[in-house]
This record gives sequence, structure tokens and C-alpha cells, in this order.
Amino acid sequence: MGLRVLVADDEQPVLDELVYLLGRDERVSQVRAVGSGADVLRALESDPVDAVFLDIAMPALSGLEVARVLARFRTQPKVVFVTAHEDHAVDAWDLDAVDYVLKPVAEERLRESVRRVVGARSPQPVTPVSDDEVVAVELAGVTRFVPRSSVAYAEAQGDYVRLHTTEGESHLLRTPLMTLEHDWAPAGFVRIHRSLLVSSARVHEVRTVSGRCSVLVDAGGPPYVELQVARRHTRDLRDLVQQRARTGGG
Repeated sequence: MGLRVLVADDEQPVLDELVYLLGRDERVSQVRAVGSGADVLRALESDPVDAVFLDIAMPALSGLEVARVLARFRTQPKVVFVTAHEDHAVDAWDLDAVDYVLKPVAEERLRESVRRVVGARSPQPVTPVSDDEVVAVELAGVTRFVPRSSVAYAEAQGDYVRLHTTEGESHLLRTPLMTLEHDWAPAGFVRIHRSLLVSSARVHEVRTVSGRCSVLVDAGGPPYVELQVARRHTRDLRDLVQQRARTGGG
């Protein structure tokens, strides 16, 4: 059975567009629309849904307030925030939102949110990668071989990346960060910033201070290295760290 979805936004043109785009997704079987937070709660009294796409800045009852109420439901629908503002991203993740989408919403971006909802309903564990890749790095004419498992994080430096290891060393590798992100994703590496890729197995702690998220990474410490997490990557990081903790992946 496809997803049953409820959409809430107090701006009718935005609401109509979301309903139209979600209705085009083959994974969605039903889309209902309401114009306020209070209407969300009334609608769910009689007809539960799998996911709620919520605007945040709604009068009387905001999307964040609605999500806090939904968190107390015995069977909780997945929540996706659709908003024109970045300010509440950290609050959204604290409420265990599946996704945080900025307006105006492109169809492909909305399809990605639906994919996340489907994945959250049937979470797939991260499969530990048994084969440890070895990376060849050069310094002053000497080639060294660095195991991927020893890399705590990678930092973009133009067309290169600098690999920071758990031994407290760093090595320059002539590979774009985007390539490394794609190749190392199965091993638990996740982008946390446009210039940073982190091994989830080396994340010691995830912090949220004054609305900003950061991670403490084991790169030869303690003390651990603190790295800032961009808002758009916060959810992906937390999902991966939690999945690896459940499966014991390292």
C-alpha cells in the first residue's frame, strides 16, 4: 500500500503545489490537505496517515507545536517540515523529523523526502564493510599506504582532500571530496559540510549548542576535534550514527 499523506500550509498556492507534486509520486496513494495546525490534529482524529508535511510558520499553532503533539501519539506519523526559513532546522531534528525542506520546493527534492519517509518506515541497517580499502598517499617522493579505517575525517582543499587519521596524522590525496563521498559512503562516511566528510565510526559525540550542531571526532585525541555540521547535513549524520550504533558497525 502506498503512503497516506497529510499536508498542512496556511498559504493556499503553496498547499496546492505540494498536493499536486506529492500526488505525482507513485509511492503516495493518498494526499489530504489542511490549512492550519489545529486542522492537522482534527484530521488525524478520524483518519491516521503515514506522514505529515508541515509548514512551520502557521498562525495559532505552529508546525513545531503540532510535531510536539504528534510525538505523543501511540502510532506517530513521520514528520517532514516544509518551510521558507532555515532557523528551526535544529529544533526539527530534535523532534525527530524525517526531513527539513526549504521553499520553494522542487519536485525532485520532494521525492527525496518521500524516499526518506519510506526508509524511516522500514529502516535498513548499515552493513559493515569488511574489506578495508588502502589509500596510497605521497609525500616528498615517498609513498605511504593509509587504511581507510584509520581516517577520522577528510577535508576538501581545492582539487585535493586532506585525510586526518586516528593517529593524529594528515595526508594530502589528489581526489575531489565528492568522489570520496560517493566511494566511501558504504563504509559509513557522511558529508557534514560542503568541505568535510566524517567517518561515523569515529564520531565521539554530537552536540547542539545555541542552535548550532557540531561533532567531536576521534582524530588522535582526546582532546577530540570539534567540527561544525551544516544544517542541511544534520539529519543524515544523526541517522547514520544511530544506525551504526544499533548494528555495532565500526
